[in-house]
Amino acid sequence: MKNIEDINKANLEKLLSKKKITEFFPGDTIRVGVRIIEGKRERVQNFEGVCISKKNRSINSSFTVRKISFGEGVERTFALYSPVVSSIRVIRSGKVKRAKLYYLRDRKGKSARIAEKIKKNIGIEVEVKDEITTDVSQGASTEKKETPKTEAKKQEISPSKKTTEKKEIKKQENLKK
Repeated sequence: MKNIEDINKANLEKLLSKKKITEFFPGDTIRVGVRIIEGKRERVQNFEGVCISKKNRSINSSFTVRKISFGEGVERTFALYSPVVSSIRVIRSGKVKRAKLYYLRDRKGKSARIAEKIKKNIGIEVEVKDEITTDVSQGASTEKKETPKTEAKKQEISPSKKTTEKKEIKKQENLKK
């Protein structure tokens, strides 16, 4: 007989093949598209807020989103692989040091803000070009998929560095005299 874990794993693989789940973490501001059925009509309503917790338990995974609506805090817990959740979009990445942000329940206004995580740019641009070359003698075509072209960005000198460099040059000139 199959184990419950094996059955859950098979169901999870089937769900992931149909639907792509966006990767997000606690502290991120996310917009969850929720399917709502009203009579015979079906529509998608967005619920946007801060993800305050995420539970990773294979097919039983869930996450909690908190938002302030008309001055009142509203939390909603969603099953990650539920058919009710149509889409998850990350609006802003938050910089936090905890996995559960329950302390936000007690806070209001500016103290409830979360700093934004800034992704660093390393300063190298990579262009990918597709090149197709054909050998006339053999009649075969070979395709080169990636040819990276790196360009280092010019570093700009800040005004404060320029003034210190000018002062050092003047000091050296005065010493020579």
